[in-house]
Amino acid sequence: MVKIRLSRAGAKKRPFYHIVVADSRYKRDGRRIERVGFFDPIATGAVTAFSIDKERLQYWLSNGAKPTERVASLIKRHASL
Repeated sequence: MVKIRLSRAGAKKRPFYHIVVADSRYKRDGRRIERVGFFDPIATGAVTAFSIDKERLQYWLSNGAKPTERVASLIKRHASL
């Protein structure tokens, strides 16, 4: 099954996440099919905290990819952007 999920990057105590499309059997930070965005939970000021390629997201959703709970909540919260 193909999932849209978060893949951790960044340094210790400074999380940064890539929003990726990956097979559910792959490790969290392992192989991915495509990177479609990013999420920075500790972004402040003028720094962009969330970005996603809406066209690619719609493509993967239409092809049966399922977002995880966290990614679905991020998309819902930032849908107005």
